Amino acid sequence: MNKTNYILSKGQTIGENYKVTFFLKKGSYAETYRVKDQEGKTKLLKLFAYSKLDRTQFNNNGDILEIEILKQIKHPNLVKYCDNGELLVENQKYAFVILDFISGETLADKLKREQSLNIYEAKDIILGVLNGLKYLHSLNNPIIHNDITNLNVMLDLSGKISIPKIIDFGYARFLSQSNKDFLKEGLNPFYQANEAFNKIFSVQSDVFSVGALYYHLLEGLPPWFVEISKYKADNVKLEDAVIGKRKKPLRFSNITDEQTQNIISNALQPNADNRFKNVSDFVKAINGELEVQQLSSPQQTSKPKLKEIKKGKGFSAIAGMQELKDTIKLDVIDALNEKERYAEYGLTIPNGMLLYGPPGCGKTFFAERMAEEIGFNFYQLKPSDIQSKFVNQTQEQIKNIFDEARENAPSIIFIDELDAVVPNRDNSSVNHMNTSAVNEFLAQMNNCGEDGIFIIGATNRPNSIDPAILRAGRLDKVIYLPPPDLEARELMFKLYLEKRPREIGLDYSEFAKATKHYVSSDIKFLCDEASRKALNLKSRISKEILLETIKINKPSISLKELNNYIAIRAKMEGLAENTNDRPRIGFKNN
Repeated sequence: MNKTNYILSKGQTIGENYKVTFFLKKGSYAETYRVKDQEGKTKLLKLFAYSKLDRTQFNNNGDILEIEILKQIKHPNLVKYCDNGELLVENQKYAFVILDFISGETLADKLKREQSLNIYEAKDIILGVLNGLKYLHSLNNPIIHNDITNLNVMLDLSGKISIPKIIDFGYARFLSQSNKDFLKEGLNPFYQANEAFNKIFSVQSDVFSVGALYYHLLEGLPPWFVEISKYKADNVKLEDAVIGKRKKPLRFSNITDEQTQNIISNALQPNADNRFKNVSDFVKAINGELEVQQLSSPQQTSKPKLKEIKKGKGFSAIAGMQELKDTIKLDVIDALNEKERYAEYGLTIPNGMLLYGPPGCGKTFFAERMAEEIGFNFYQLKPSDIQSKFVNQTQEQIKNIFDEARENAPSIIFIDELDAVVPNRDNSSVNHMNTSAVNEFLAQMNNCGEDGIFIIGATNRPNSIDPAILRAGRLDKVIYLPPPDLEARELMFKLYLEKRPREIGLDYSEFAKATKHYVSSDIKFLCDEASRKALNLKSRISKEILLETIKINKPSISLKELNNYIAIRAKMEGLAENTNDRPRIGFKNN
């Protein structure tokens, strides 16, 4: 290795056609050099270390994706490809690409010198960037750049007028590629769209980045800027802070032109479906060919009617589940009533919890009684409450739900059938509409406890929900609700029968022993059936009627299904341990 610790040295010949003249910069997986070709023309050489590339940076043929993309593109607002090849240096294999050298400066360099630009200069630059993106997005296999920032746009100053050119395609991907192939480590969070934090890229995510660049050029700072140093390289906390900031209105200091404000606000909508649909519309708006209305906050869409639960008995209406009640009292209720004492230990209420288990185990019932116990406003949501045939309206419904809950905080949002609302995005059957809804839910849920919102999700299919929802700062508690144990079943029979005409001295423990593996809804059904029989016989509910009813009505959940839930529980608790350091609770099997 040479003394300067660069891979190539000055004067070194590359591929017999290029001679290294100057080292420019070093990145995590590549180095950049100025070289001269055989005609003495200056070119740019980017050298890739195969050993440092992520697997997502290769295509299916094992070629470096960035080089293959550069070979396919040709546009005056894009860096120009010239050549590529491979070489060995000290027994290490490298790939290189030769690009036209751009004589000029990056927008980052220009902003360091000028702080911000005037509206006319910024407009010309943004139009050039949008024209380059329009070309990329219009290819037969569209390319999403994914990294439009002030560092990756250069001003070519070699002619009479400056020409903005998009450079560095290290994060570029074909739109047809899976989101699993999206590498987001190292991206600037202030230029990333909300969905990009969840590895979703699209035409609209590039639109957001250009909107952020437009704002930066005029205001001197990226939109919703937060001080990075306080997060100490914790990318997750930084992303959460940025997303949290984006829930607040976008503020303008230097930009006084109302239409420009509206254009930038449209491009920077957190919800992808509320942005410009493509860069052509963005260009039309800048050129005055498309009027952009001021966006209200929240936008005017009809709010779904949310179910409000009236005050009731709270936990006293629940038979059993004592361990779960105690946990909720300690972690939520006491934390609310004794905030100062909990704050001394650095504790607050969890952001939310996931209740999962077999159907009929009382997940919804428990959530409603919990709201009564705490005294929060309670909103119960089903998939049908938010689904819409209009793609963008689904996300807007979700936003409105959270906005209303914030206005009426403290609030509990109970989401039933969570697997239908936030399905796993890695599932190939999940369409773009579902993916957008998942992104919106994840964005709204980030640290919503700070806004006085507690989320309860319930599902019978926990392995079908998107794992990102279990990340710290979303659903912090993961709780398994099994079929009721012996004591709980005995209490249920007593609870359901105490106000009905029954024989004196019924032995509820006998009924509990006869109903092993029966779920909560089964117990309620048995009591109702026994009551119907007694009504027909014009008698009181007796031991014989109850035991006969139990005998002819088997559990609604088979033993095989219950065993499947035990396996799911083991998997979920393992997943929970990876996403949060807090201990998990559950119930012992009988």
